[in-house]
Amino acid sequence: MTRHGKRSLRIAHLYPELLNLYGDSGNILVLRKRLEWRGIIPEVVEVHVDDRPSFADVDLVFIGGGSDREQKIVCDKLLAERAELKAFVEDGGALAAVCGGYQLLGESYLMGDEKVPGLSLVDLYTDRGDPRLISNIVVESRICEQPIVGYENHGGRTHLGPDVEPLGKVVYGHGNDGVSGFEGCLYHNVVGTYVHGPLFPKNPGVVDYLIARAMERKYGIDELEPLDDAVELSANKAMYDRLMAGEVEEQ
Repeated sequence: MTRHGKRSLRIAHLYPELLNLYGDSGNILVLRKRLEWRGIIPEVVEVHVDDRPSFADVDLVFIGGGSDREQKIVCDKLLAERAELKAFVEDGGALAAVCGGYQLLGESYLMGDEKVPGLSLVDLYTDRGDPRLISNIVVESRICEQPIVGYENHGGRTHLGPDVEPLGKVVYGHGNDGVSGFEGCLYHNVVGTYVHGPLFPKNPGVVDYLIARAMERKYGIDELEPLDDAVELSANKAMYDRLMAGEVEEQ
């Protein structure tokens, strides 16, 4: 038993039947295993369309990516729970949102020509542009030692408010808008990003950042027991090296 034993984290996986466009169930599998390997009990609660979620006893929220139709359904559902979700975020709750889920965090996003109200959890908004931003991507971020690697495919251009920190700097790919050189957002303990593929298996540092924030909020523990990440880091480095050497052809 590790020093984190007999502790648990409650994870809300929002609408997995709708938001699993980029293998997001793989993110939950990785999150679950990295908790179990440390002796922390993962309590994963799937929130479905007909459910009324409560975030009062949740430690970490995950929102995946989906098509425009699924994204709109989810946004309509979550707007009814916005006050409680906003309170969770402002209280330091850990939240990860990928691609379409990332866009939902802001004030608004465009679905075709329709401006759709978002959850307004973070000061950002998303409009659209041509062409779609499709690329492998590498991001340097303060939240982990290794570069964040993955894939992006989005027509949206996300613009951060003046007080919202980007997740990191793009060193390969497009990022939030293809112009600013920044990717994703960091707000309190919220991580929003266009990086998928899925995100967590290739980037253990991102997972551990979120786990650490959740453990700090719940138990006052801000340092995690290290794991043997040789395989994960080797895969991360191999992708980084190939991209930096120009060995990967874009689709």
